[in-house]
Amino acid sequence: MKEFQIIEQYFAGQGPMRKDVVLGVGDDCALVQPADDKVIAISCDTFAEGTHFLSDMPAADVGFKSLAVNLSDLASMGAEPAWMTLALTLPEIDESWLKQYCEGLYEIAEYYNISLVGGDTTRGARSITITVNGQVPESMALTRGGAGVGDWVYVTGTLGDSALGLDILLGNRDAESENKEYLIGRHYRPTPRMLAGQSLRGIASSAIDLSDGLISDIQHVLKSSEVGAIINVDQLPLSKALISSVGQEQAIEYALAGGEDYELLFTVPDAKVGALTASLNYAGVNYTRVGQITAGRDLELSFDGRTYVPQQNGFKHF
Repeated sequence: MKEFQIIEQYFAGQGPMRKDVVLGVGDDCALVQPADDKVIAISCDTFAEGTHFLSDMPAADVGFKSLAVNLSDLASMGAEPAWMTLALTLPEIDESWLKQYCEGLYEIAEYYNISLVGGDTTRGARSITITVNGQVPESMALTRGGAGVGDWVYVTGTLGDSALGLDILLGNRDAESENKEYLIGRHYRPTPRMLAGQSLRGIASSAIDLSDGLISDIQHVLKSSEVGAIINVDQLPLSKALISSVGQEQAIEYALAGGEDYELLFTVPDAKVGALTASLNYAGVNYTRVGQITAGRDLELSFDGRTYVPQQNGFKHF
C-alpha cells in the first residue's frame, strides 16, 4: 500500500467525528473550533517500540495505550479531550498490525470522544507520536504549581500494578493466573482519570499524572510549588493482586518507583477536603490520602513513623 492509501483506509474519517472539527484528516492542516470560554491544553508523547512497549505487545493494546498515556496528561490538567494528531512510523506496511492497532486506538478514542484530525506516516523503527488537545474552562486548569504548606497529598486508584505486570511479561516475576491477567492488563491498558481530573477543578491546588513513579513525579510538584512533602508509604494504595504476588515490602517499592500507573497525584487544602469527598465520590473514583505538603524543599518518606529508604528512585528517560 502507498502512504495515502494507508491514510485513506485506516485514518481518514475514522473514529469519533466531533462537531467542532471544521476540517480533519486529508489536508495540510486540520481546522478546529474551540469553545469561546475555554483554553486549549496540548500534550505530546512518543511511544517507541523497545522503550515504551515490547515488540510482542498485541497491536490493539499498543493502539489503546498509545492514546491512553496522552489522555492521562489531559486528565492531570482537568481538561476535556477534543482532538488528536498521530505520527506513525513503521518499518514496513503490515496491514494486520495496522488494523488491530486502529481497533485499540479508536476504542479508547470513541470512549473519550476525541477526534483524529491529522498526522503523518513514515518508514523507520516502529514509533507512535500522538499530540492530544483538550479544553478546560479559563482559569480552571490544574497545574504542578500551587501546592501549599499543609495541603494533603492524595493519589487515585492503586499503584505498582503496571510495573509488576511488565516484570511478569519480561519473565522477571511470576504470579497466579488470575493475578497475572489483572496485572498485565493494568500494564497494557491503563485508565486515564479524565472524570477525576475534571472533578478536581477548583478543589485541588496542584496535580500531576504518575508515569515515572511516585518518587520521581511528586518531585515535579515540589519543585514547581517550591515546597516539600512527607509521604507515608504504609498508606500507599496497593492492590490485593500486587501484595499477594510479591508481599507488602516489595509491593511498596513497585508503588513508589515502578512507573506507568497513570493515576493522578494531587494536593488539596484542608478547607476543601469536604468538597473533594463529595466530588470524587460522585465521580466514582477511589482515592487515598498518602501524605502532606511541608515547608522546605525535601521529600521525606515515612513508614509507621520511621524514615523509609527506598531501593530505587523511579524511571529516568536519559
